[in-house]
Amino acid sequence: MTMNFSKVGVLGAGAMGQGIAQLSAQAGSDVLLLDARAGAAQVAIDAIEAQWRRMSEKGRATPEQVKRWRSALLAVDDIHALAQCNLVIEAIVEDLDAKRVLFEQLESVVAPDAVLASNTSSLSITALACSLRQPERFCGFHFFNPVPLMKIVEVVPGLRTHSTVCESLSGFARKMGHTPVRAQDTPGFIVNHAGRGFGTEALRIVSEGVADFATVDRILREQAGFRLGPFELMDLTGLDVSHPVMESIYHQFYEEPRFRPSVITAQRLAAGVLGRKSGEGFYRYADGAAQVPADPPVPAIDWLPPVWVSPRAARRAEIYQLLKNLGASIETGATASTKALCLVAPLGFDVTTVAVVDGLDPARTVGIDMLIEDASTRRRVLAMNPATREDMRDAAHALFARDGKPVSVLRDSGGFVTQRVLAHIVNIACDICQQGICSPADLEMAVTLGLGYPLGPLAMGDRWGPSSILEILFNMQTVYGDPRYRPSPWLRRRGALGLSLTHVER
Repeated sequence: MTMNFSKVGVLGAGAMGQGIAQLSAQAGSDVLLLDARAGAAQVAIDAIEAQWRRMSEKGRATPEQVKRWRSALLAVDDIHALAQCNLVIEAIVEDLDAKRVLFEQLESVVAPDAVLASNTSSLSITALACSLRQPERFCGFHFFNPVPLMKIVEVVPGLRTHSTVCESLSGFARKMGHTPVRAQDTPGFIVNHAGRGFGTEALRIVSEGVADFATVDRILREQAGFRLGPFELMDLTGLDVSHPVMESIYHQFYEEPRFRPSVITAQRLAAGVLGRKSGEGFYRYADGAAQVPADPPVPAIDWLPPVWVSPRAARRAEIYQLLKNLGASIETGATASTKALCLVAPLGFDVTTVAVVDGLDPARTVGIDMLIEDASTRRRVLAMNPATREDMRDAAHALFARDGKPVSVLRDSGGFVTQRVLAHIVNIACDICQQGICSPADLEMAVTLGLGYPLGPLAMGDRWGPSSILEILFNMQTVYGDPRYRPSPWLRRRGALGLSLTHVER
């Protein structure tokens, strides 16, 4: 039997607490808002009321609704005022000891059947509940900022949380207009756990000297289809938020290589170069606008060499059609002539490895990323190897830019940019499913709503092929010798059997 939360207490009147209080009132509950800072709760209520007035002006709420919601919202200045609440949601500073002390106080104030919930994004629910007399009534209830707009909430039971509490919180989330997803009590829950692949792999690419921040962002927006590049996103969030989460999840998983943070963000955080909020991050900001360096110009060339395509190239037939459309002279022999540009399209391997293994002249060998079909992208990506001649690099750049589609040219890298970031995202998601942290359906819902990815990570894997993702990871592990790229058993088995990554064993 689920519980009806008619009277809700919210502890903490910052951005998260303010949003939770707003939605609780809109869901029909009486709401008491408490903050340790004098006057902060009333300031938050005034901001909520202003938001409701804007909603009314835009026709998204009636004056009667606004009046009713406002009458349900009250600022209080003492924890004992929450005695009649049947649900209290904590949204204070992300500090384990501070939260524990607060919940111990709350437990002595509220009724024995009241539910206690934490909006923590990274702390263990079980650890928060361990000092309570009734840990079975304690649960994680993790919203995302801005709370009214991010229509997802993670419901996270601790080891001793009663199932009725989870069901009741899920029902309350739906009354708020949000989608609840159930997660096991593991570091990062679903969204922050699944999100480790995007930023950390992009940082690793930059740290290898493969490309600069702006180039990586352009590629992941215009080739892979993300709404924001990883460095744009970190600038928006702020490194004071994102870097501690990277470190916390990495250490909570006992230094799991898949989650390894980067010295780049550690140094920038130490220097106060946080992003938009400090006026400078990975980009500089003038009047709120990022100062983004221009794409390098297409080189002017005197001639185009003939192009020979490796027999092992990914999407080889598509490459031939693309070369034909671009007006290239194509060689079709078993080996390249001494004048030809040798084009390879590996999955996971770097250009150097392919050139050496296939016996190609590295000075004339260039790679192109063909994981995603060219027609689905707004940018092409080429990679050189350390021996590629300048004239061959410029010729390849000019050729693939002939139809006006922009081209990014990288230094050598296993997996280019898109391959390695997508494969890392998919692999982490598969391991979340392998560990039983959540269902595949909840994972896809949480990531698409919580992170705004173009597809859920399992759908990404299915879209570009589990066997291709598997090949990228195996080959990257060969190139780098890093257990970071070891494939999850969930991915290995489904890729080998030709199953969807959303397939659940019966």
